[in-house]
Amino acid sequence: MAELLAVERLRAGYAEAVVLDGVSLSLREGEALALLGRNGAGKTTLITSLLGLTTWRAGSIRLAGRDITRLAPERRARAGIGWVPQERNIFRSLSVEENLTAILRPGPWSVPRVFELFPRLAERRRNLGDQLSGGEQQMLAIARALVLNPRLVLLDEPLEGLAPIIVEEVLAALGRILRDEGLAAIVVEQKARQVLAVTDRAVILDRGTVVHDGPSAALLADPRLLEARLAVGDKGA
Repeated sequence: MAELLAVERLRAGYAEAVVLDGVSLSLREGEALALLGRNGAGKTTLITSLLGLTTWRAGSIRLAGRDITRLAPERRARAGIGWVPQERNIFRSLSVEENLTAILRPGPWSVPRVFELFPRLAERRRNLGDQLSGGEQQMLAIARALVLNPRLVLLDEPLEGLAPIIVEEVLAALGRILRDEGLAAIVVEQKARQVLAVTDRAVILDRGTVVHDGPSAALLADPRLLEARLAVGDKGA
């Protein structure tokens, strides 16, 4: 598979604060990457740097061979980067269906297709965004990213605050999107074991640098490494 994303020696942060210090990673077409690390390791900063929302210091970001390091956020979105933020950012005063049709772009992911992926949303298609449960809002946030038909989707803590039964539904949907449909993605998640089960590779950040890059399956099978890098014990995420 061809390389889709290449991040080389990226230094970035907020105003005068440098959070990422020389981060390098790559992602192939159709590959799903779990981005892991303790709180404050720089995971969300890396996501927002890919979106163009941080202060750039050095390094480069290339998407499908195109240098997007200095592109404005809206131009990166048009280039094919989708985003599911922690805050979800749905239109609460619009219906589920209106949330989707308002931003729909041509491509394989249509409104009927995301309704098939998330039957709960189909059942609530006429409900307003603020009438949905937290889990349904998360499903809608993911669906909104999909109908933009991005080349790469960034998901920031998609399982955070969800009830266990909803976690199972969202994980099943992510498994289909990433494994079966082959959409390239970077998934930030505290529930390490669950996200490792649906991704191909894992990168661990520590204090703004990459300290591990390898297959998700190998990391999932190495509880000692998970414990050492993430403080994940037998009862961990």
